[in-house]
Amino acid sequence: MDKLKKRVIPGPESTRLLELAGKVEPPCSADQLPIVWERAEGCRVWDVDGNEYLDITSGVLVTNVGHCHPHMVSTIQDQITKLDNSYSFRTEMRIKAAELIVSATPVNLNQVFMLTTGAEATEAALRIARLFHGKQEVLAFQGAFHGKTYGAMSVAGSISTKKGFGSGVPGTITAPYPNCYRCFYEKTYPDCDTYCLKSLDRIVDAESWGDLGTVIIEPYQGAAGFIFPPDGFLKELEIWARERDLILIVDEVQASFGRTGKMFMIEWEDVHPHLLALGKGMGSSLPASAVVGEEEIFSAVGTSGLSSTWGGNPVCSSAVVAVFEIIDKENLLESCSQVGSYLKEGFITLKKKYDMLGDVRGKGLVIGLEFVQNGKEPDPELTSKVVFAAAERGLMLGKLGLHGNVIRVAPPLTFTREEADLCLEIFDSAIASVLD
Repeated sequence: MDKLKKRVIPGPESTRLLELAGKVEPPCSADQLPIVWERAEGCRVWDVDGNEYLDITSGVLVTNVGHCHPHMVSTIQDQITKLDNSYSFRTEMRIKAAELIVSATPVNLNQVFMLTTGAEATEAALRIARLFHGKQEVLAFQGAFHGKTYGAMSVAGSISTKKGFGSGVPGTITAPYPNCYRCFYEKTYPDCDTYCLKSLDRIVDAESWGDLGTVIIEPYQGAAGFIFPPDGFLKELEIWARERDLILIVDEVQASFGRTGKMFMIEWEDVHPHLLALGKGMGSSLPASAVVGEEEIFSAVGTSGLSSTWGGNPVCSSAVVAVFEIIDKENLLESCSQVGSYLKEGFITLKKKYDMLGDVRGKGLVIGLEFVQNGKEPDPELTSKVVFAAAERGLMLGKLGLHGNVIRVAPPLTFTREEADLCLEIFDSAIASVLD
């Protein structure tokens, strides 16, 4: 890739297609960059104008094993020539995928319900929990994103997800998520003694009608800006929930399948949730998600309580199997930890160079870069400029966060140190060009 050649964005073919898209597609999701993708391989993407980019988005944290991985492609091709879907009957491939998931999750999670999207998984987990204990209230966290279906949206912690849709499913209680860079309580970790956890009882006492049965949490908040709780928080929350006989749902739609250097992020603290929602990297290139849970809890569902037309179809299940095989064969968990640490240290070095890079946070190959001005004031305008300048130089970044001032760094797990060096070099150049 010629990182010195400045790309014209959008190119003529991208411009033509984007104009057509504006006529035939509704504006349901804002494009991060005016680029139309044509093909991809590994950590590289080419647009319809022939420009090559180093992809640091994984297609929004989906392609964990890289774009169009040869083993993934061959596995899918082989399966689709045999059987493409079977709604009312089990298939060998679905059973194999479920067996691999159960063998990789904590021992208390011994059954899997297969679905297609992350929102479907979190929605199903909430329904299962309510069926089991018959209680309607759910404790969720400010800044949370669990999907855009109605139930998942109802436990979201951001107005940007819910605005304009009217009242959601009743029964949600929200509490501040532990954000040590922007603490809701204006305290400093570790001197705070995890005050945000200790405040939960007071919040529940004030807001609950006495019908609380479920807690749902992301192990790190994705859409809110890659916000990571302090070490030990998730384990303490598990203990807190179990002491109060609450069902704990951990939403690992983003965090699972190697993203943080473990197959599941809950492994870092030996957390044992009652229900675990999975998605995105689970199928790497195909729509696959799941709820993994305890047999006793699933028993409340019965034979017709849940269903999904395409959930666990053999083609998507074959992709799940391929993901397990690739991660194991290529030792991607260890590679993710090593390359991720190296990349994070590189960004921390750049933080010392540029005052506007206010915070660098992350684990494995999921890193958030928060841009600020005047201390900690969010600077979304500068963030957008850096993302665009990086793309002109061949680096595909994304932005997110409640204020739109966090750059998303989440390349495929196949990312190498050499690619990390290239990423840091281009990122440095992009910031410098914006400041000129």
